[in-house]
Amino acid sequence: MKLTRRVFIQLTGSAALMVSAPTVLAQGLSVKRLPLPCRPAEGKWIGSACQGCTQYCAIEVFNQNGRATRVRGNQNSKGNHGFCCPRGHLLPQENYDPDRIKQPLKRTNPQKGRGIDPKWIPISWDEALDIVADKMVELRNAGEPERLLYLKGRYGNTSHALLYGTLTKLFGSPNNFSTSALCAETEKMGPGYTQGLFSYRDYDLGNSKCVVFWGTDPFASNRQVPNVISKLGELQKKGILITVDPRLSTAAAKSKEWLPILPGTDGALANAIAHVLLTEGLWNKDFVGDFADGKNLFVPGKTVDPQTFKENNTLGLITYWNEEAKDWTPERAAKECRLDAEQIRRVAKAMGQAAPNVIVWMGPGVCMNPRGTYTAMVVHALNGILGSVDNVGGTHDPVKSLSGKYPSMDKYIDELAKAHGKGKKIDGRGDLDMPAAMKAKLGSGVVTNNIANYMLENPDFVKVMISSWTNTPFAAADGKRWEKALAKVPFFVHMVPFPSEMTQFADIVLPSTFNAAEGMGAVTGFGSMHAWTSLQQPTCDRIWDVKQEENEVTWLLAEKLAKKGWPTLLNYYSTEFVDPETGARPTNEKEFQLITTKIASAPCWIRTSKPIPGDQINGWEDFRKRGMHNSAHQVYKKHWGGKFPTPSGKFEFVSGDLKKVLEAHAAKYNTTPDKILDACHYQAKGIKGWMPHYEEPLRHGEEKQYPFLFIDHKSRLNREGRSANLPWMQEFKKCDAGDRSWGDVLKINPIDAKALGIQDNDIVEISSPVGTIVTEVKLWEGVGPGTVAKAYGQGHWAYGQIAAKEYRKTPRGGNNNEILVDDYDRLSGTSCRNGGFTRVNIKKNSQKL
Repeated sequence: MKLTRRVFIQLTGSAALMVSAPTVLAQGLSVKRLPLPCRPAEGKWIGSACQGCTQYCAIEVFNQNGRATRVRGNQNSKGNHGFCCPRGHLLPQENYDPDRIKQPLKRTNPQKGRGIDPKWIPISWDEALDIVADKMVELRNAGEPERLLYLKGRYGNTSHALLYGTLTKLFGSPNNFSTSALCAETEKMGPGYTQGLFSYRDYDLGNSKCVVFWGTDPFASNRQVPNVISKLGELQKKGILITVDPRLSTAAAKSKEWLPILPGTDGALANAIAHVLLTEGLWNKDFVGDFADGKNLFVPGKTVDPQTFKENNTLGLITYWNEEAKDWTPERAAKECRLDAEQIRRVAKAMGQAAPNVIVWMGPGVCMNPRGTYTAMVVHALNGILGSVDNVGGTHDPVKSLSGKYPSMDKYIDELAKAHGKGKKIDGRGDLDMPAAMKAKLGSGVVTNNIANYMLENPDFVKVMISSWTNTPFAAADGKRWEKALAKVPFFVHMVPFPSEMTQFADIVLPSTFNAAEGMGAVTGFGSMHAWTSLQQPTCDRIWDVKQEENEVTWLLAEKLAKKGWPTLLNYYSTEFVDPETGARPTNEKEFQLITTKIASAPCWIRTSKPIPGDQINGWEDFRKRGMHNSAHQVYKKHWGGKFPTPSGKFEFVSGDLKKVLEAHAAKYNTTPDKILDACHYQAKGIKGWMPHYEEPLRHGEEKQYPFLFIDHKSRLNREGRSANLPWMQEFKKCDAGDRSWGDVLKINPIDAKALGIQDNDIVEISSPVGTIVTEVKLWEGVGPGTVAKAYGQGHWAYGQIAAKEYRKTPRGGNNNEILVDDYDRLSGTSCRNGGFTRVNIKKNSQKL
């Protein structure tokens, strides 16, 4: 039938009649459309927990005929209010990714390297675990268990205990590590060394009158995305939103004030805001205190006698003023930060007028740089000045979630494990130039990215490496070091759902469940003034031969090790683990999976005579049905009155803990705190070494050769790096401000592009002192002159048929980590990726992507 204008009009004109009766159309075509009955989709919502970020939102997955088809926030959740962010909605496509590893694999090509075919062959779980157990027992028999390295990535509570905490300790290796130091750990140093809280924070958004998103974009990434989005309307109505970020982020677009700061100068801006708050008399007197006679003696450039000021819940404010804040006028900070002095003053006054119902929400953009500890301290110190700590509408430490403890393993640690398990870890923590004092304790921070350096310097040390849910060659700065290091490991076992870049170096690949849909375990999270324990449980049928690495694989491996002469792990599991409901002990991996999950969550659902705080749950089956437990609401002002976990019991502007740490580390190496700080590349001297202050940015690359500051940021569709192989992620990538679908772009200011002779869509090389990547250009005024920005997530050369343009050969776009320099905030041990610490050069490239 030829469609003419006449026929088209006849078709559209009769559309209303088509539902109820046969309609004769042009040229004798007759169509009858019958009304279809409407009814709810047939299926069942099953509770689980998302692992798209470390918020671990409680979710529900819709099961239809054994398949996971849709996702929503758990309708019982007080943290996400029944919603989930875009990352959660990607879960079904990730679960059924056809490129998932479907059965155990064995490498047959001994050569390892980028682009080299491992020539895997499929093998059974029995054969795979036999090989792994043989290699492990060889280390024990040789008396060198410390040469086993375990590295964990995204994990649940059971993984932390059963793999990270148990396996290596009983085996006798001190070398168990997490990848947390690649993410955002330095921000914990701000609240840690001021108020004794080495943790991410919660925020009373529902009662806040002013929220400052500083180096974070919680509408798109980081934590609490569903919570923040749901609160946006009310926040804009009753308060003021402010964003400090060198890039026009989603948060900046939603804010009344955007301060496009020069990367790495956040400490100067924080000092200037503190300067205005104090000179204008806008500090919170209930929390901080006041001058004895009520007269404000904070005068620009002039010191204050500490005896004239009486502090309530703080310690050392006057010292901070005298040593640092008195000279940081808005005009001085404006020059340092490339901002407008009047805007700084206006923003500071807005914050002060809203106090104490203010949130200074600090993110990794502030402090994931070589001098980040002090930047984190000075930005978080604003919460102390404003009196928002523990206060209504302010910032809070997390409510404690309910979780059970696994039984002690101490009596199962044999003499070999005792002798070797306390040795020095190979990540360099505790070295003169790496205090890694994350919890006010020397050597308590993990230095994940430094492991590769040790392995390259000592290529014969690690003989067996086991890792789960990791991809350090892609996710770590200057990741090619990891490729070289992994190529030298004699035996490497990778437990993952997807064949990532790291998997290409594995000798044995063990396919893990996609835990949000197929696994079983318990995870905890917090947000919106509550905490929760979420149950991960099967929400669909497993369609491939995969196993949960946290509990199923550990049991099966323990059985193999017992058969080969090392029964300790199996004895511990089979003897000490008891079902808290039935009293049964495990006899196989499925029973062990269930029992470990029930132990981890038992305080949420075990019925006792005393009501538990928060949700009242009636037994295990009720817990499975609900899928989660909500805590009681946060308590306000619980640390006021000398109850902060600091040496003084107060919010400290002069940190007693940091002073002790630096003095102890100096004594260990027979030197001074000043020389320790110098060795760690900080500028501080004397008392400034243990107080909030501004440190000038430390940048890698000569400005003349590398004139641009590189800004790394995260996509709202980046499920911890595991969504790049999903068509949905690639299609909707344009939802990230300035980005494009199915591509990868470097965002550059039009002024800079014109000077370079670069136009929109041109292909460019981005070069740094450590590498070069190639991508397209997007002319965008959302970054200032002299800075360029690029979302992290593209540039995979493996990982799947979608993530890479040509699997194992051609990446889709460029990986930011290939141009980021390997450096650290050494007081925490955290890797650097923000603050413009890596300079880059931009050069037009004639090739086509």
